[in-house]
Amino acid sequence: MNIVNNPNLLDQLAASHALGTLRGGARRRFETLARQSATVRAAALIWQERFAAMTELQAADVPSPNVWKRIENLIRAEPRAAAVPVAGAGLLDGLRRAVGLWRGAALAGGLASVAAVVVGVNLNGEVKTRDGQLAQLVQQKDQLAAELRAAPQVQYVAVLADGQSAASMVVTFDPKNQRLVLKRVGGYQEAADKSLQLWALPPAGGPKSLGVLGSEPVVRLTAAEGQVREVPALAISLEPKGGVPGEGGPTGPVLFKGALLQTGS
Repeated sequence: MNIVNNPNLLDQLAASHALGTLRGGARRRFETLARQSATVRAAALIWQERFAAMTELQAADVPSPNVWKRIENLIRAEPRAAAVPVAGAGLLDGLRRAVGLWRGAALAGGLASVAAVVVGVNLNGEVKTRDGQLAQLVQQKDQLAAELRAAPQVQYVAVLADGQSAASMVVTFDPKNQRLVLKRVGGYQEAADKSLQLWALPPAGGPKSLGVLGSEPVVRLTAAEGQVREVPALAISLEPKGGVPGEGGPTGPVLFKGALLQTGS
């Protein structure tokens, strides 16, 4: 099956590849297709950027200070190994041993009392720490939900290539926010007195201008979904500085061209 002609399947495979759930032979075949097809590479890039943006919301997992405090308390409370007395010693040695045992028992009792107090304090501190962590998790969840609601909903993608089939521009369209995003992926840079202009190539009629590009690596243009829906291809032409009126079509050479695919997302 040619996944380039199946946008829904391509979108699912690209998402699974970025998430890491696409494994074994399926993952190797997808990566082989990505090396061969600019469309597959674009789909993989889009999903990698989506998941990368989500991981930035995850806070660093730092051990609680109580962990180190408990380790320090355990080390201090650990009794040193007592030397075993030699059998056959005299009565005086026996008395000394008895006194030593009594002192050891008294010391152990004192340490047990201290340990009980320390454990109680640590447990109370740990409960407060967990409550704080839970509040932070709830806040992060709400923030993540807001980020997801505001995230772009890319439903169209195109990889525009030159005459040698070298990808030069990745175009995505978010109809929810009426936003076209163009990302330069090749090394082409127009002269200072020239501008690149984006055109929709409808199935009937002449090209329709979608806007003039700036020189920055990522360009954002505003477009209605009606200007993009059912458009089979996009093209970029080289025009005088500031572009040309959209009614007459391109006046300069068409540098890049590619099919516009619906992702199904």
